[in-house]
Amino acid sequence: MEKRNSVFIATSLDGYIADKNGGIDWLHSIPNPDNIDMGYGEFISQIDALVMGRTTFETICGFDMDWPYEKPLFVLSNTLKEIPKDYKDKAYLIKGTLTEILEQIHQKGCHRLYIDGGTTIQEFLKEDLIDNLVITTIPILLGVAVLHCFQNYQMSWNLNALNQKCI
Repeated sequence: MEKRNSVFIATSLDGYIADKNGGIDWLHSIPNPDNIDMGYGEFISQIDALVMGRTTFETICGFDMDWPYEKPLFVLSNTLKEIPKDYKDKAYLIKGTLTEILEQIHQKGCHRLYIDGGTTIQEFLKEDLIDNLVITTIPILLGVAVLHCFQNYQMSWNLNALNQKCI
């Protein structure tokens, strides 16, 4: 099976993924009366598992909604000791270098991975472990925010734009 690490993320026009308080409510600031999913449904149907860091995991756990994933979710953390009991059958704590982590996940039969969360995406990018980036740009300027999606890189990447849409 093909191994692929993919990102599906939204950013503000100025490249942020969270506002100055770490919130993502701004994602819903643009009307979407037809509930267009921006390709998320097709994307997630091609994924075996999700990989995210503790902060993103805790943010999702704090949403007032049912668990949003049907696929296994692997949580990367140096500080989390265990997954909270309400999520033990949904999420799995995993530790090691990124290469070790990927090997552990692949051994579980998960090869097509959705890499999520700002810090996790940045770490995978730094190690050149991202194969596919899907970026939705929301027409809003956050100005001052806590996490820029593509910051602090000591190298540049030549990327190929495979598709672009304006909705």
